[in-house]
Amino acid sequence: MNRSYGMIVLLFTFIASSAAQPVKLTLEKAVELALEKNTSVIQARNTIGARQSSVTAAYGALLPTVGLSGDWSQTKSDFTFFNGIEIPGGGSTTRTQYSTGLGANLTLFNGFANTSSVNEAKANAAASEYTSKRTDQTVIFQTHQFFLNVVRTYQLLKVNEDNLKRSQRQLERITESNKVGAVALADVYRQRVQVGNDELGLIQAQNNYEKAKADLLAHLAVEPDKNYELDLAGIPSDIDTNEFHAVNAQYSNFDELSRQAVSTRPDYFVALENKNSADASLSIARSGYFPTITSSASYGFDNTELSRLTDNKALSLRVSLSYNLFNGFATQERTEQAAVSRNNAEEQLKKTQRDIQVDVKKALLDLEASEKQVNVTQTSVESAEMDRKIAEEKYNLGAGTLLDLLVANANYTNALSNKVNAVTNYLLAKKQTEYVVGTISK
Repeated sequence: MNRSYGMIVLLFTFIASSAAQPVKLTLEKAVELALEKNTSVIQARNTIGARQSSVTAAYGALLPTVGLSGDWSQTKSDFTFFNGIEIPGGGSTTRTQYSTGLGANLTLFNGFANTSSVNEAKANAAASEYTSKRTDQTVIFQTHQFFLNVVRTYQLLKVNEDNLKRSQRQLERITESNKVGAVALADVYRQRVQVGNDELGLIQAQNNYEKAKADLLAHLAVEPDKNYELDLAGIPSDIDTNEFHAVNAQYSNFDELSRQAVSTRPDYFVALENKNSADASLSIARSGYFPTITSSASYGFDNTELSRLTDNKALSLRVSLSYNLFNGFATQERTEQAAVSRNNAEEQLKKTQRDIQVDVKKALLDLEASEKQVNVTQTSVESAEMDRKIAEEKYNLGAGTLLDLLVANANYTNALSNKVNAVTNYLLAKKQTEYVVGTISK
């Protein structure tokens, strides 16, 4: 009994420890989860299925409709006269009729509305597929944004942790120096205030990091009860000159990048397919100016006795033509509205092309600016670090003031924070360039 109880305890302990183990989450894994679970991605893919069903239905309208029918009827008649002679008490007759048949109807011509409906459905289906692709690209880019924001807040957290440690060590040195009369008590109080401010900065940095993680997990639409441990090892904390040269060589020709973006970005093809759909809608509206020709065929049986139903056969063939001479200008209204929609779709296509070119230009400007920011902050960190060391040595030797040291330390912390932001912005600008060109992928 004790052994069984022990096994149960071990089993539950193993299950609890397995559930508590954190799930490693790299940038690549985050992108995979986003493409699998993100709501926008799922909705876009669901739309594809609905549009494909519309294509099938449009093709089905080109085929004949076939129906099978069966009918039974019974008629009872009461009468008091028969052949002009009154029948005492009256009389009655009952007639039973059975019939069955097979029929088919086919639209031979309706002003090309049926074929235009196929073109419209195909264009809408293609547009939904391109929309889904662009949604995937958008979600990939957004995932990089959220993940890089986590990286940024984590690195800023480390900057604040190191800053607090320096302040605490400095407080210890100042306190010991004050005990032997080397520094004034006022410096101890000033440094204590600085330590408190640095602690507040660390608390804020920790809060920013946790919120960035929460935003990322919400974007990924993952289970909130799981413990996710972010693996940030693959994200660089600095950018070297070789990286700048390689990226600049890749994105040096604006005209070529603009052409590539127009020929690659799915949202441009969405606008193109919307124009094709509007062209088809205009053809459908104009079909009201043409006659409609339909054909039908039926073959059936009927009899008053079910056992002799097949004795009477009937074959019917029909071709009909109808033409609407006047419908209150309804066809004209539909045509004019469809023409406006088609013109708007054409203008939207041109606007999309212009927007893509503007996106590429702005992305290249952001990439260039972020590179300059990285270069500036790298130099600033080196200068601020040397200035802090000099101020610290002067203060320890009694040749400098605590204020000079606090200012130098604050400048160094700001320089480190600026470098973290600049490197993160550069990584994001590079990924944004891939996004606007349309080449972004996992």
